Amino acid sequence: MSVLQVSAPAVDSTLLRTLAELLAFGVGAAVVGGASALVYRWYTKARLPLWLSVLFGLSGVALTLNTVGVFSDLLSGSTGIFDTARMLYNVAALGAGGLGAPAGRLVGDRIATDVFAVTGMRELDVEVSRLVRSVGRITDVTLPEDADDIGDIDGYDPVAQSIKETLAGKTLIFPRRLTVAELEDRLVTRLQDDYGVGHVDVELTADGTVEYLALGSRATGIGPTLAPGTVAIAVRADPANAASPGDRVQVWGTGPEPERLVTAELRAHVDDVATLVVDEQDAPRLDADETYRLVTLPTEPQAEREFASLLRAAEETMYVLTVAAGSDLVGATVESLDATVVAVKSADGGIDDLPDDRTLAAGDSVYLVSRPDTYRRLDARSRGPDEETQLL
Repeated sequence: MSVLQVSAPAVDSTLLRTLAELLAFGVGAAVVGGASALVYRWYTKARLPLWLSVLFGLSGVALTLNTVGVFSDLLSGSTGIFDTARMLYNVAALGAGGLGAPAGRLVGDRIATDVFAVTGMRELDVEVSRLVRSVGRITDVTLPEDADDIGDIDGYDPVAQSIKETLAGKTLIFPRRLTVAELEDRLVTRLQDDYGVGHVDVELTADGTVEYLALGSRATGIGPTLAPGTVAIAVRADPANAASPGDRVQVWGTGPEPERLVTAELRAHVDDVATLVVDEQDAPRLDADETYRLVTLPTEPQAEREFASLLRAAEETMYVLTVAAGSDLVGATVESLDATVVAVKSADGGIDDLPDDRTLAAGDSVYLVSRPDTYRRLDARSRGPDEETQLL
């Protein structure tokens, strides 16, 4: 009985060496791409662009081919630099580097993200890994990926779209063992301090997932504090030395026969220019080119002016919600609401000021001062069953 013998063909050692060298080029490009991604993440806090990682990886391959390959051939007196085999080898080496660099970029960026998260970086553009969440003493909060998913707060001016695009998909790092309320407060403070956001309405789950996020900016300037039917105008005048914003003043002409023109409210003055608030119909009586005398009246600042100033500087703002029939607020008392109720207007037109002991009924309009998140919860409770079905 004869034994069948099968022999494997011998593998050319040159081919093995060539494949090993191409693999080395790919690994080297991956190392260069990973190192570049790590340094880029450390310096810019952002991910290295794909094209830039490929450029760095191919640069390393090209540098090696020129210094080790071509230069060695020249020193040895070889004249096969432009042979077909040599050119195919160079192309294959560049191809291996082009494939290895993006892979190294992903690995390097992930390492940089996890390391920087553990060492205390405040924000990242990507999520940290599960291992870092478990081992590192951090809690990461990832904002919505799409800028359109970041809403606007009712009652406030919207923030610029560029701010929403900057925040979209960003991961913010916080210490562990924070309660949900503490984490929300820190997130609000971070967005206000680092991104110039005026107001933030956010809801987080126990694991730091953002369920709702809306932003708003407080209106600036004198316009929001003007009462209906009034305008602000700048005139040349020299108010009394002790005059301050909010004082009531009389505006007198400086002609041969002084005449009292209007009664106004002083809002600001710099040198000989004063900003006055006057009734809309009295504004044409003042000329910006004329000089006037201001007489301060012995009156206290108006209550609505003080209220507007305090409300403008506070975190809360004024809202109005209507109690729908069948809503959760029907039968609830005013003092049970987690907000400051200024007045309640009933369906028949009656108004109760500061009604702490009033019971709400269907059709009531509640004027309240609260934070945006509190208003959003009360607004949801004030909706009837039909409105809730439409929202769903």
